[in-house]
Amino acid sequence: MERPHWTAAGASPESSTRETVERGDYETVERRVLVIGAGAAGARTAIELVEQGVDPEDLLVVGKRGHGDAHTTWARGGINGALGTHDPEDDWTVHAADTLNEGHHVNDPGKVETVTKRMPGLLRELDDWGMAFSRTDDGEIDQRYFGAQSFRRTAFAGDHTGESLLDTLVERAQALEIPYRENLFVSDLVTDGGRVLGAAAVDTDTGEFVALDAEVVVLAAGGYTSLYRRHSSRDDENTGDGPALAYRAGADLLDMEFVQFHPTGMVGNRYGEEWDGRLVTEAVRGEGGRLFNADGERFMERYSPDQMELDARDVVARAIAQEIEEGRGTENGGVYLDISHREREFIEERLPRMYERFADLGVDMAEEPVEVAPTAHYGMGGVVVDDVGETAVDGLYAIGETMAGVHGANRLGGNSLAETIAFGEATGQAVAERLAAGGVDSGAEDRAVDFRERTETRFADLAALSGRDGTHDPEALLDEVREVLWDHAGILRDGEGLATALDELADLRERAADLAVGDRTDRSFEFALDLGFALTVAEATVRGALEREESRGAHVRTDHPDTDPEWRRSVVIGRDSVGAMRVDTAPVGTPSEAVQAALDEGYELDYHQLE
Repeated sequence: MERPHWTAAGASPESSTRETVERGDYETVERRVLVIGAGAAGARTAIELVEQGVDPEDLLVVGKRGHGDAHTTWARGGINGALGTHDPEDDWTVHAADTLNEGHHVNDPGKVETVTKRMPGLLRELDDWGMAFSRTDDGEIDQRYFGAQSFRRTAFAGDHTGESLLDTLVERAQALEIPYRENLFVSDLVTDGGRVLGAAAVDTDTGEFVALDAEVVVLAAGGYTSLYRRHSSRDDENTGDGPALAYRAGADLLDMEFVQFHPTGMVGNRYGEEWDGRLVTEAVRGEGGRLFNADGERFMERYSPDQMELDARDVVARAIAQEIEEGRGTENGGVYLDISHREREFIEERLPRMYERFADLGVDMAEEPVEVAPTAHYGMGGVVVDDVGETAVDGLYAIGETMAGVHGANRLGGNSLAETIAFGEATGQAVAERLAAGGVDSGAEDRAVDFRERTETRFADLAALSGRDGTHDPEALLDEVREVLWDHAGILRDGEGLATALDELADLRERAADLAVGDRTDRSFEFALDLGFALTVAEATVRGALEREESRGAHVRTDHPDTDPEWRRSVVIGRDSVGAMRVDTAPVGTPSEAVQAALDEGYELDYHQLE
């Protein structure tokens, strides 16, 4: 089926918003709100703005890929919300308690409540908008177990939930005639005096510079896990754009050391390098999949006898890594994930994408196991924002995987899609209120001059980068960044390795000053920009990991193996007076009385009730 498209308003030379600025060879587009990122978070924000009364012509959504092509589509397993379809005793407070427990209590409790309170209504809204949820026999939205959840609260559309979600949101945005511009790579945010003025971008089809003048900018540009050698993202997604753009603009970063390694990525030595690290959805385990080592042992009995394969992702990922490290892995460097005890019809219905993928690779999931190993999957860290997503830079918001605070030290499976639409709604409402109150006079002469001058400076830098006849290939250096993080800031870390990583990143930064780059339509130009983002975000990740001298959630320091109660606080990365990275810590909040009561109840999944 052909995927739905956004309205491509504002993209043609005839558009009324386009004007040629004589002082520079670039296009200028003016909007009140610019949304950077066209996945679920960006789409839901734009939808909320229009539903709150903002004229669609006052906003623009930009994506660096084609229509409907966002990383959201790779989120397969489900989206959380306490509907109580199967377990009526579930409610938003238990969802919040599970999220805080999974996050090892360094989450922002207020942001957790924003997500968990909103999600039941937002799931029903998606249902009203036509999302193809899987159904119970009674026609209700079906829900399944996911790791570390006390009840069945993960709604799903087979094993293609993210794809179905984005299709639904894009169709809604299209119906609302929300303007969208594709293949725009945002290289810089433009700021002055602590306020955002817009962004500088390059059209990767034409090489043309585009100045995006906006009162408000919403960053929904994803996370940073493809900066690891083995990861579940596409190589050109989750390269740290959002956190790096915000940091350069003056915002702080939070808890960048917390990187989730999903337990079950495909094994490249078995299925081909192009498949290495690609996600095997947690839904396989949620539907009863079992893990075995090469000796045929169901090894989770040793690590988590009560929750087994449905324990928290960090627990299962470390267990698999330990089995492989101790020589009980397969000859290809993985372990076995087996759901063949289920009926073929069940697997085909509940896990259609997984079944088809492995069938295409010559593996029948109904008859034999697949080989899996941990893969970098999600960055819990990101940009510091307030309760509605605004950063310390006036008018700059960050949501989705770009922001920090919801997930703490380890993300609860099914909460990533939930966060995107919950904060999409919350931030959209806040920005609409801001605009209704007057906002910034986008036509003010001094502001226009500031924006033009600063944007032209960015474009001059980009022009100097393109066509550069240097020594080093930016794609090769980007791959080296991935090796550094995988080797020294992966599942297991120590102080010595992290210090080595900082030295290696400094060397890479020096070499990055001497790049060989093609013109602005060449992929090497994009890789050069990605490399700049990557170096910033990789350094923040390593410095955060070096600072946190304990093990908590997804962050494991082998030289500090215990969880230290004194470290129940966040690591903040900012810029000092000379522009270098500054590392501080900040306290975390306390849950509301309602959520604390749910925590005190001690809800927990007992896996054996599924047997």
